[in-house]
Amino acid sequence: MSRTRIKICGLTREQDIAAAVSAGVDAIGFVFYPPSRRALAPARAAELRRLVPPFVDVVALFVNASEAEVREVLETVQPDLLQFHGDEAPEECERYGRRYLRAFRVGAPGMETSPALLKSCERYGSAAGWLFDSHSEGYGGSGRVFDWSLLGSESVRPVVLSGGLHAGNVAAAIEAVRPFAVDVSSGVELSPGIKCADKIAQFVAQVKRADGCR
Repeated sequence: MSRTRIKICGLTREQDIAAAVSAGVDAIGFVFYPPSRRALAPARAAELRRLVPPFVDVVALFVNASEAEVREVLETVQPDLLQFHGDEAPEECERYGRRYLRAFRVGAPGMETSPALLKSCERYGSAAGWLFDSHSEGYGGSGRVFDWSLLGSESVRPVVLSGGLHAGNVAAAIEAVRPFAVDVSSGVELSPGIKCADKIAQFVAQVKRADGCR
């Protein structure tokens, strides 16, 4: 039986790290995009990173960051994986020599159909995985669900499903898409950047339930 991996993104507090780890998540995400209400300074992220135990990955999320900003995070936080969530070209994602996720905002201009979305994805064949989120005015954390059928079944990289997931719909999402992993932020929050331990536990339980029905 395959197991769906789980990433909780946008953590900002020690107790939320503890709740995520206790629930059994595979990865946590720190946001380095200043306009986001979940954004962290590298020094603060480094403090939280020290609370993350072995075998739980730390993912650093960037949106059109400068090379200097990314390198500061690499040096200060030492993330296990990079996530590019803006308009970064393939060479910008590859320049650091690190494993990375490339995020795609489904429904954005040029990504409204399955063929167009696949064409956009194929430029990033070097990515460790392709993350699919909902298109919104901002970059992520909108709480909106997109049309999962647009993903089709032609992905050549591991699929990470995001966009409006929560305990009430994640099982259906796993059944529809069969992703390698799911990524949640607003769906386990009390307010932006403030996670809820009960919602995290419920989300993880629903993922496990969905895996058991495969």
